[in-house]
Amino acid sequence: MDFLQTLLITLVIFTVIVVGYLLATGSGAAKAQKRRVQAVRYRHSESLDAKVDAQFKRAVAARKPKSFKVAGSGSRMEALTVRLDRTGKGWTVPQYIYSSVGIAVVVAVLIFIQSGAPLLALGIGAAVGAGVPHMVVGYFIGKRTNAFISKFPDALELLVRGLRSGLPVTETLGVVAQEVPGPVGIEFKGIVDRIKVGKTMEDALQDTGDRLGISEFNFFTITLAIQRETGGNLAETLSNLANVLRQRGQMKLKIRAMSSESKASAYIVGSLPFIVFGMILWVNPDYIGGFFTDDRLIVAGLGGLTWMGIGVAIMAKMVSFEI
Repeated sequence: MDFLQTLLITLVIFTVIVVGYLLATGSGAAKAQKRRVQAVRYRHSESLDAKVDAQFKRAVAARKPKSFKVAGSGSRMEALTVRLDRTGKGWTVPQYIYSSVGIAVVVAVLIFIQSGAPLLALGIGAAVGAGVPHMVVGYFIGKRTNAFISKFPDALELLVRGLRSGLPVTETLGVVAQEVPGPVGIEFKGIVDRIKVGKTMEDALQDTGDRLGISEFNFFTITLAIQRETGGNLAETLSNLANVLRQRGQMKLKIRAMSSESKASAYIVGSLPFIVFGMILWVNPDYIGGFFTDDRLIVAGLGGLTWMGIGVAIMAKMVSFEI
């Protein structure tokens, strides 16, 4: 069976699956029309239950809370901009793209000069150019996130002391921005600046929480929002939150210590094929040199690298624990 026949069979199977799904679920327009007809029927029905249900639905629709747009949910470029902003390095999207393309071109040229295989050079160059900048950005995001989480309970305790001394919330936020070093002070300074230009405190906190993507800060945002709606002792609430976040950090350290052996095993299993390949290439280049010249071996090698990447990702997911 040649490539064209395989492609046609794949397209036919995919078309059958899509048509079957549409027949089973129905179109969105038909569902929307059915919902409108049902709403009109309930609205003009003489049944008391139908009238109460229609009034309840209208009341719920009228009282929907304000929804915030999650940062980075608009497009891939927006998501990339948010990732670069989370590093705290001031990198821009054009710089990231130019760096990725430059790394891909350099690696592809070096591999082509060494092996003379254009397919292998393009594959490895594209993989390295896409992967290395992504990993670097992820590393700096993780580093800044860990620095933020480690100092955030201190910032909450400083807020508690300011509130207990009689200062308003906005003033204590300014004190945290001035006194706490690192990313915590920078982010709180941004919150204070947004409040000064006319944003409400809830909106300023929500914008920062969406941009950071840190669950600990989201806890703080939700706590302030609930407290402003229900009232109560804000200083006591924030003090309890600081204790919870410290215990959460201790639990993360315990989980990291308990899973260190599994992570070491995953690192060894994931790196062993590449180490063996490099050693064989160093000892006997002619034995394994076909992977750089033969097109079939090049395709097989790229396929093996793909499956190895999937396996490494699965192992990383298995040894990664979130609380």
